[in-house]
Amino acid sequence: MNNPMDSAEFSRDPYPLLAALRSRGPVQQVRTGNGRTTWVVTGWAEARSALADARLSKDTARYFAGRPGNRNLAPAVSRTMLATDPPHHGRLRKLAMTAFTPAAVARLEPRIRAIAEELADALAARRSADLVEEFAAPLPIAVICELLGVPEPDRAAVRRWSHDLFAAAAPDTVDRASHALSDYMTQLIAARRQDLGDDVLSGLIAARDEADRLSEAELVSLAVLLVVAGHETTTHLIGNGMLALLQDDALRSRLRADPGLLPAAVEEFLRHDAPITLATFRFATEPIELGGARIGAGEVVLVSPGAANRDPAQFSAPDEVRLDRHVRAARPDRPERPGGHLSFGHGPHHCLGAPLARMEARIAFEVLLTRFPDIRPAVASWDALEWRRTRLMHGLASLPVTLGRCIGP
Repeated sequence: MNNPMDSAEFSRDPYPLLAALRSRGPVQQVRTGNGRTTWVVTGWAEARSALADARLSKDTARYFAGRPGNRNLAPAVSRTMLATDPPHHGRLRKLAMTAFTPAAVARLEPRIRAIAEELADALAARRSADLVEEFAAPLPIAVICELLGVPEPDRAAVRRWSHDLFAAAAPDTVDRASHALSDYMTQLIAARRQDLGDDVLSGLIAARDEADRLSEAELVSLAVLLVVAGHETTTHLIGNGMLALLQDDALRSRLRADPGLLPAAVEEFLRHDAPITLATFRFATEPIELGGARIGAGEVVLVSPGAANRDPAQFSAPDEVRLDRHVRAARPDRPERPGGHLSFGHGPHHCLGAPLARMEARIAFEVLLTRFPDIRPAVASWDALEWRRTRLMHGLASLPVTLGRCIGP
């Protein structure tokens, strides 16, 4: 039996299948092919609980030890910080997070804005464009590559390998990309070691070489994770958010008139069309009960932020875009229960790059709406849009638009 979550339809619109699962209960066991099963968590309360539950391990090396398998993933990809548990995870996270504190990210705003304006300048002479290929993807890949010191000529290859890591139902493609990216980062680290700078990668090398707090394998793995996590989901946040704006003329006009609403818009875009459909692998280290389901030791659990963010038990009219969900001021008439979206996770694995993603998206929307006030979709119907074939993420492969007039910076 084929896994329905590997289908083109799921990549295009995962929400009907996820809603159908949730209608049977917030935690459901599904067949994933070859006789295997997994638990999928679709309820908001259950997902939030699962993301912080220490009994749900992310230690893939522990899970697969002694189990048969024929995958050939590079260790730098299969054993990243995302695939570790506390306290090991906390040690690695502490080393990486210094570059992503709110203060550190705030210092990046002028450069992020400059990159966004440069990309808009390149679009200005054009009548049409692909917003994913020419804006939503280049912005975050440029930012994270500058932070890590990846030379500009290498960035297209890095992006391609990262993209291939998430190919649905294509294990050979994923495995090849994992080795290509791992080998590249190994070589980049060796070169940077001879000429350290003030970039994030140089700081991690110093942690490895001077304080011996990182093994060489951990160093390579952390570099791979930062470059992948540092742009993939932000690309989809920008692309999915622009799609929502292109579908709503009133919302587009409202944000153009009042850029102060953009932070709330970013949060609502994260909730409404989460870049992460299914969070990465977890397994139960002991029997647990979750959402009325009894999960046995060793069974696999996939938490779905995409489904949780549209749980009607948590959010009223969850399929609609509503900015007032994320207005910070307390409102007695607010229909939602306390608690926001889970697109950045929750608990020890909460996304450390969240402040950077929020800033990049806010600047991206502001620049595009300001520079191109007449921007319109360039497809005959929304069904004609092409989506990436990936199970874990939900994002456009392309977003054709007509740009109209351009207002200078």
